Amino acid sequence: MPSSRLRFWIVTAATALTMAITASLGLWQLDRAAQKLALQAQISERSALPAWNNANLLQSADLGTGVHRPVELVGEWVQNASVFLDNRQMNTRVGFFLVTPLRLAGSDRVVLVQRGWVGRDFTDRTRVPSIATPTGEVRVPGRLAPPPGKLYQLGEAGTGPIRQNIDLAAFTRETGLPLLEVSVLQSGAASDGLLREWPQVAVDVSKHHGYAFQWFSLCALAGILYFWFQIVSPRRKRRSHGTDAR
Repeated sequence: MPSSRLRFWIVTAATALTMAITASLGLWQLDRAAQKLALQAQISERSALPAWNNANLLQSADLGTGVHRPVELVGEWVQNASVFLDNRQMNTRVGFFLVTPLRLAGSDRVVLVQRGWVGRDFTDRTRVPSIATPTGEVRVPGRLAPPPGKLYQLGEAGTGPIRQNIDLAAFTRETGLPLLEVSVLQSGAASDGLLREWPQVAVDVSKHHGYAFQWFSLCALAGILYFWFQIVSPRRKRRSHGTDAR
């Protein structure tokens, strides 16, 4: 096979492979965007549902189906078990999220409640803010959420009142509390020195659309370059040579 013919088929195969890969990556990004839009629709739908009470929460066969749903729980705070999660932001300010276990009324089960945000003392990073934890029965409105989000840390989750993260399994072993596999973002006006201006759950799909556009653009560019240099340009050269020969 002449070298020019071999080069043509090598370039054709490479172009076809490039276009297949970039097109599939573009489609994958569009699929990711569709998944997130479906998730956003699910979040909006669950947020509009009636609030779960203690019985609804405890009787749920799959707590994951209740995430993002409103709740109205009754129980008692577990004293001396609060944890301040460090390096958490609210309204661009860095401080703590206060997490306190709530023992549900009529049950021995416990759920972690993210009670709100409080600023920290930057002159003494070991100082724990003074936040009261009421005794007796309390009513906690909020939104069901996954366990508290984790930030990057070196090594395992620590112990003590100030921590970077809470590992649910480790915290269960540490406290002996029968914790549910979810948490609650407490809602309502600021109280007890805590802010509760939680950000609205939103799903950003614009970046996936942007990535998809980039991949499809690369796919189209590969096709255009192939068409120009492998088909159009050689034909023009042949025509030019034929004109010169005459």
